[in-house]
Order: sequence, then structure tokens, then C-alpha cells
Amino acid sequence: MKQTRDDVRNVAIIAHVDHGKTTLVDELLKQSGVFRENQEVAERVMDSNDIERERGITILSKNTAVSYKGTKINIIDTPGHADFGGEVERVLKMVNGVILVVDAFEGAMPQTRFVLQKALEMKLAVIVCINKIDRPEARPKEVIDEVLELFIDLDADEEQLDCPFVFASAKQGIASLDLDKPGTDMMPLFDTILDYIPAPEGDPDAGTQILISTIDYNEYVGRIGCGKVENGSIKVNQDVVIVNAHDPEKNKKVKVSKLYEYDGLAKVEVKEASIGSIVAISGIADIHIGDTLCAVDNVEPIPFQKISEPTIAMNFIVNDSPLAGQEGKFVTSRHLKERLFRELNTDVSLRVEETESTDAFKVSGRGELHLSVLIENMRREGYEFAVSKAEVLFHTDENGKKLEPMELCYIDVPEDFSGTIIQALSERKGELKNMSPANGGFVRLEFEIPSRGLIGYRGEFMTSTKGNGIMNTIFNGYAPYKGEIQYRKQGSLIAFETGESVTYGLFNAQERGTLFIGPGERVYSGMIIGENPKTEDIELNVCKTKHLTNTRTSSSDEALRLVPPKIMSLEQALEFIGTDELLEVTPDHLRLRKRILDPTLRKRANIAAQQKK
Repeated sequence: MKQTRDDVRNVAIIAHVDHGKTTLVDELLKQSGVFRENQEVAERVMDSNDIERERGITILSKNTAVSYKGTKINIIDTPGHADFGGEVERVLKMVNGVILVVDAFEGAMPQTRFVLQKALEMKLAVIVCINKIDRPEARPKEVIDEVLELFIDLDADEEQLDCPFVFASAKQGIASLDLDKPGTDMMPLFDTILDYIPAPEGDPDAGTQILISTIDYNEYVGRIGCGKVENGSIKVNQDVVIVNAHDPEKNKKVKVSKLYEYDGLAKVEVKEASIGSIVAISGIADIHIGDTLCAVDNVEPIPFQKISEPTIAMNFIVNDSPLAGQEGKFVTSRHLKERLFRELNTDVSLRVEETESTDAFKVSGRGELHLSVLIENMRREGYEFAVSKAEVLFHTDENGKKLEPMELCYIDVPEDFSGTIIQALSERKGELKNMSPANGGFVRLEFEIPSRGLIGYRGEFMTSTKGNGIMNTIFNGYAPYKGEIQYRKQGSLIAFETGESVTYGLFNAQERGTLFIGPGERVYSGMIIGENPKTEDIELNVCKTKHLTNTRTSSSDEALRLVPPKIMSLEQALEFIGTDELLEVTPDHLRLRKRILDPTLRKRANIAAQQKK
């Protein structure tokens, strides 16, 4: 018989990227007494990965738990980026309610819509938290209306529409139920969670049932499965059977060797857990997201949404440039293969396939950000490799027609730039669906555009809007192929010989375009050293020094003025490279290069490609 467990609440925090989810969790942890009074606490303590901290984004969902008035509140902080949307869908299976965080200035954004839609479809209770009410340009009253309109748009029922609103400044650690009376602490939000989020239900006397919703990985204990106890209870050393709703052949008897619950930021070993508890289980090597752990005498998998398919792929290739193996610790194909397959332990939206070449692996993911985070992690760990330009994954329908992934793209720009943006996205096969005025002289544009059309566009977008535009995208299914897109209108400046760049050579080269390198850098034949504003590639000698005569000395080189080089970030470099180019990634450098380094072979390959067309 079903029972309710009143001393537990399971809640996920969902929102668009950068609306303050992780900072909010920080305050809930601090004010529930998880940390000692004098304890040094890092900001955004839940973002434990270096890249998460630097970029201010959450990549992996994180579990934590706090106690308030004798009730244990399990809180899950979820990612806001569309590339990590797969994480959000799965995590919602573990909770009975969500806190939807909305920025008091930006209001409802595309990802707000996506995560809220998932929560409403699963009939979860929603608490709306209007965050950042201390921002000078905050407009909370209008944002309330926007959120309610969004609920109506998404067909919320009466009960869901009657959700409580909490007004907070996570940065200041205050929350209030009344917009005109600022709060003094986070207690109103805690009380709302207890009052409004339903307690978990289940049958404590039935056979064990736990759906694994996330996977953690630890070098010492291997794979750790996290999930909520739906029915029954689970004990250490208990025999259970692993089954999967999408894989009827999976049926394996295993033993639970260790069991953990969350307390604050730590995992605490427990001997037993009952309905409603969120647990982590280690000691089962072959455990995957979507698996159900069942009692031996009651084998019944819990239905589970299939993991979103990847939409974009790039090749990870062993570095074969003249500078290969000089900067990285891990450079062989064996190292690369081991590391990529190890990533599959924790990242379920990733696919890694071997190719015809033993030195290249096809890696598919949910978007450019998804793959660039993996590349950045690997280079920090000491790996050296090359990657190709990202390409989308096409499907075919039953009639053999080619289908491609589409995105909904929402853009907020000052009115003056809207014409430029509409023209640029139309050239990339984008279709303008809606155009409406937004606050402060901005316009909101809504496009439907092929995923291909957005590859390499972000850099151009920031330049065309002088850094004032905001662009958000969200996957919108597959549609018939829209035809060829010309990605890059600029050519590359290519180094002609191997050596070290010198001021004299660079001074002559900078007249041809924008340089990516300064003097004293090692270059090799076929390496890309700059961008040509025209479409063709130009080969240049940047290692060229002046002929010395009695009257002309090398010291006069110092008088030559060089324009500072354009230093590219990893994302910009991935966006810049063309289909015949590679990005060489090492712990110390990002170098752009032609796929074929030899100029004669490269010309032959170009002629052959032209003839094919």
C-alpha cells in the first residue's frame, strides 16, 4: 500500500543559464547550517569543476541535501545550457517538485520554457523564484506576467497555475513572499518548499525499485549510480536485479556493496534507505542511466525517457604536426581512445566511435559547447590531439529524404542591429518566425534555423552587435535538408616555411589581413597564422629576416610597429576552422592548421574537390 514519507522533500532547481540557480543553492546550504559559522566557503560551491567555475555555468547536475525543521530536503542543481538539457530531463525523474528560477530583468528565456515544459509534462509542483530583484533594472511585476503567460502557453492545469511566487536575491541571501516587503533571510523559500512540494510516495512493503537517473564516476570505486527509492527499501549486501525498460534482454543479478545518502555536500555511507530517499550505489560495474534495480522476486523495470540523440560530431585525431609530442603528456592513439571511452562513464549524451583510421575517433555530442568542454578538460589533463570542424549528423526518413537537425534561435539585440542579424541568418538558411519589441530599445527575433547554420556564427554575432546581443538556441527536431550554406567568407593566411616568426616577416604579413600570432612563435609550413579578408588562402613567409648590409642593421627592425595579434579562445578557434582545416590542441597552445600541410598536395586536393562539384 502506498504511503507518504513526510520527513523528506525532493526538489530540483531549474532555470535558463545564468539566472542564479547555483548561487541560490549556495545560500540554502549556508543558511541551513551545513557550513560552520567561520568556515571559508567558495562562491558557487556546487560548481566543482574548474571549467564550471571559470565560465560560471553548471555542466553536470549536482545533488546536495539540507535539513530544515526536521525535514531532509534533497536539492538537485541542474544545468541551464541547452547542450546539457539531457541532464535536466533525467534528473526530474527523481523529484516531486521544482523551483523555477527566473531573472527579474531578463524574464522568461528559451531555456526557461524548455525546462518548465518538462516539469509540467511530468506533473511536478512548481515554485517560481523571481531572482536578482536587487538589480537596478529589475522589473519583477512584468516578469510575473511573463511567467504566467508561459504557464498558459504550455497548457498548465489550474493547480499548476496557482503556484507560489517567491522574490529573492540569491547574492544577498534573502527571500520574501511579498514584493513590497524585502526579506531578511532564505526562510520564506524553505517554508514554501515544505508547504508546497509534495512528500515522496511509495510502497515500503513492496519489492525494491530504484531508477538510476545519473551516473557518477570515481577512480577508486568505479561507477556510482544515483536514483530515488521508488518502492520498498534497499540494504547493503542485498541481491538485486538490473533491468532496463528500453533493453528487454538486460537482466543481471548483482550485489549492492556500498550505499550512500547525501548530507550537505558530502556522501554519507548508510546501511539502509527507504522510499523517497535519493541514494548513490557503488560496486555495480555495469550500471547505466535508465536501469532499474529491482528485488529478485519482483522484477519490473520503471519506464524511462530515452536519452536525447547527439546532433553534432567532430573527429578527434592523433596530432601529426611537426611540433607533435613536444607539449602534451598523452599523445598516442591508445591514450586518446582510453580517455574518450572513459568520458562515456559519466556523459550519457556523448557517443564515441572508432573510424577506419586507428588514429581518429568520431565524437558526437549535443552541441559545440558540449564538445568544447570535453576538449578543454582533456587539454588541461595533459592530452595533445587535433580536432576537425564540427559537422551536423543527418538522418533519413522512410522515403530516403535527407533530414537535418533544426534549432529555435532567440535573439535580443538593439534595434539598430536587427537588419544585419536578419540578413546574416537568412544567408544561413534561417527563417524569421517572429519579431517583437523588448525592453530598453531592444528587439526580440525568433528564427528557425538548421543547426549547421549556427556553427561558427557566435563570433560573427558578437562582432555585428558590438557585444550587445544575446543569442539563445534550443533543439527543435529534424526537418528536410535546406541546401548548401557558405560558412566562411574569409580565407586563411598560411605559413610558408617552418621556423620562428620574426617582426620583419610579420610586419609585411599584417598588410594582408589579421594575424593570430606575434613574434618569437614557432610556426610550420601549413599552419594558419591569420585571416585574409578575401576568400582565398594566401601563403606567407613570416620567418623572413632582412638582408643585412653596411647601412641596414637588424636593430632597425625594432622601429616596425606590429598590430597586436588576435588571440582566439577555444570556441572561437573551433568556429573559425574550415572543413579542410584542423585545430591542434595542446596543454600550452591552440594552433590552427591545414589538414594537408604540404602546399603541393594541398593544391592538388583543392583542384580535385572543385572538379567533383
